[in-house]
Amino acid sequence: MTDTPFRIENGYLSDTEYCCSPNCDERPLNTPPRLIVIHSISLPPGEFGGPDVRRLFTNKLDFDEHPFYSEIRGLKVSSHFFLDRRGQITQFVSCLKRAWHAGASKWKSEPNCNDYSIGIELEGTDTEGFHVDQYASLKRLCIALTECYPIEAVLGHSHIAVPKGRKQDPGAHFNWCELSFLSGIETPF
Repeated sequence: MTDTPFRIENGYLSDTEYCCSPNCDERPLNTPPRLIVIHSISLPPGEFGGPDVRRLFTNKLDFDEHPFYSEIRGLKVSSHFFLDRRGQITQFVSCLKRAWHAGASKWKSEPNCNDYSIGIELEGTDTEGFHVDQYASLKRLCIALTECYPIEAVLGHSHIAVPKGRKQDPGAHFNWCELSFLSGIETPF
């Protein structure tokens, strides 16, 4: 894992794989991202390293491939970034666009967090810890995002989901102290 700083130019993270997701649209006019939302995902649930998160975000998941997939059949979702267990980052949506990651959500009484947030999915579950390499990449990514956009907060999906309790990710095992370097930015710790 390198310590070279990331840069964001025209909505894209430098030196990162880009895999275009169709599950996005335009942000409302004059609405820059000001919230980072941390999620966790694994497909099938609890299994890591496979191609199915990428397939889900690009509408290529075979919903008959696994029994769990019948529960998410036809789901159209994405995030701006996905960090696998090794800390490898894939970008799916430009930061200038609205990714479909938060669903029904509210922050500071303002609904529709997708309008003004950046979604980061960590490969994992809400019932176990994350890898040191994921935290290292997440730190570098958050630094780049806060240097480029007027980010006011970094929260978990569980903090913004409506109704409260609808989502649990990134879960109790996510170490929010890993983001303690974000001075002046709201976090749950």
